[in-house]
Order: sequence, then structure tokens, then C-alpha cells
Amino acid sequence: MAMPAVETTLDSAELKERIARFQAVRDNILAQVHEVIVGQEDVLEQILVALFVGGHCLITGLPGTAKTLMVRTIAQTLGLIFKRIQFTPDLMPSDITGTDIIEEDPTTGRRRWTFVQGPIFGNILLADEINRTPPKTQSALLEAMQEVSCTVRGNHYALPSPFFVLATQNPIELEGTYPLPEAQLDRFLFNTVLDYLSAKDEVKVVDLTTANRAVQVTAVTNAEEILDFQHLVRMVPIAETVEEYVVNVVRATRPNTDGAPDFIKKYVNFGASVRAAQFIVLAAKARALARHRYHVAYEDVTALAAPVLRHRILLNFHAESEHIDTDEIIRRLLAHVPPPAGKS
Repeated sequence: MAMPAVETTLDSAELKERIARFQAVRDNILAQVHEVIVGQEDVLEQILVALFVGGHCLITGLPGTAKTLMVRTIAQTLGLIFKRIQFTPDLMPSDITGTDIIEEDPTTGRRRWTFVQGPIFGNILLADEINRTPPKTQSALLEAMQEVSCTVRGNHYALPSPFFVLATQNPIELEGTYPLPEAQLDRFLFNTVLDYLSAKDEVKVVDLTTANRAVQVTAVTNAEEILDFQHLVRMVPIAETVEEYVVNVVRATRPNTDGAPDFIKKYVNFGASVRAAQFIVLAAKARALARHRYHVAYEDVTALAAPVLRHRILLNFHAESEHIDTDEIIRRLLAHVPPPAGKS
């Protein structure tokens, strides 16, 4: 992921004001979202981290866990253009990117090609049940997710900025689904797992959704400010020892790397690329700033390592036969790799 150059010398008063605004906007977003969504603190944090670093998020959750409602509500608080695509087996790439049509000028009678934009031309794209469409259609998102652009019939079109893909998938239904290609999975910053709520929170949901209660969510920021936040996050410093720790964790996921632990060699076919290390550092910077800290700490890295790595580690049949999943591998990995000196 390309990291834009940012100014490193700013007036301290201006910088403090930008940081305070970042924290106020984040808190305001969470306050408004919690008027609609109960619980799911970790999931909301990861989605906001993805937005503040300019990454995409894959949300894996069971039916009825409010995945779509959560994304729509967050989009409303951000004041961005929200588009939704319901992925189905018959969806075509042109249904996502848009297509050229022939239009006739009523005065001259001449015909010309006119590009009609698809739903990809928005700021937040909800790709609902993305694994229900074939890989050919899924791949229509690849260029958009990496380059923030799309190509139709040889013509190159820039997408609005900022641009985020928040995709959902159901982990339990396999019939009529198509696993996402590894190249596309690697473009997601996070694979966020949205689980069932606690009994106490489910009571709150029932109470909120079975009464005459209408919640009005208002925008608290805009596209220009979000782009400024993305630049601000990249200015958060990280110690060299913490950066080396991130690289060591990512390299340890590769079974053919010298020093890879035995459980990686036994259970893993392919590990994570350097993009995982980039994403962990970026996400940790956003998390640190959200917690009123101005440097990346060890806890920021360990808190976000699982959602960054879980879709980048491909397990083999040994892991499947012993019922070991990627989250278990990541837990063992974090316990295995020595923490950085001082843990900060």
C-alpha cells in the first residue's frame, strides 16, 4: 500500500488542534453509532481504524448480527456518499463499475458512447455478501481497492476520494458461495469477525427494536476532513524496536523462513506478505491516536494483529484435521515472538 508523503514540521498548536479534532470526531461517531448498534466495541473500533488509515474491511458475521445496519449507520455519521451492492451469482462486473451505452443526440442524430457510472463511484461501498458472486465479478473490485480507480473499455476513471470497501460475508453458508481469491483478500486491511452479542446486550437490542423509537444519525465530519485524518495518522511516530517486532511477527508466519516456529511449519501453507506489516503499523498508529497516545505501543500491535493476519495465513490439511484455526495460530505466534525491549 503506497504511503503518501506528509509534512513532518507543523506548528505544535496546529497539530494539537488537529489531534483534538480527530479524537472528538471519533468519539462523536461512536456515540451516534451506539444509539443504533448495541455492543460490538472491537468491531466498531476496527472499522473506524480502517477508515482513518484509508483501508478496506471485510466483515465476517453470522446472519442477523447487524452487519449491514452497522456499515450504513457509520456512513451516515461520516457524511460520505454511501453505495450498496447486493452480490448475487448473476452479478456482472459492469453492474459494479458501470458501462458505456450508446446515446443519440436528438438534434443532430449522431450517436456516441456515454459512460454510466456504477455504484462503485461513491465514498463508502458496502459489498453485501461478497462471497455470493463468482471470482470474475469479485475481481472488478481489485483495481478500485488498490488504485482508487476503474477501467472500462480501455478508459480510466478515478473514483471519489476517500474510497472504502466494507464487504460482508456469511461464514456458515457454503452452498452457492465462492471463496474470495487470495489476491483480493490481501487488499483488505482487516478481516473483522462479528460474533453474537452477550445475553445482556441482546435484551437491549430487543428492547430498542420492538418499540416506537426513531434515531436520527447526523454527519459529524466530511470527506476533506477524513483525508486530513489519514495524513495525521501517518505522522504518529513508532519506535524502531516496535517496527522490527511487527516485521518479525509477519515473517514468522511464513513456513519457509529461517526461524519460523515448528507449529508454523506444521500447520501453515503460506504466510503473510510485507503488506501485512504495513497494515499492522498503520492500524496501530490510528489506535494509538484514538487512545490519546502520540506513539505506537506494543499493545496497539498485539490488539490488531489478529484481524490483519487472519485472512493472510493459509492453513494446510494438518490444521484442518486437528481443528486449529488461524486465530489459534496467531495467538501462538504472538506468544512465541519476543516482545520489543520496553514494550513501547
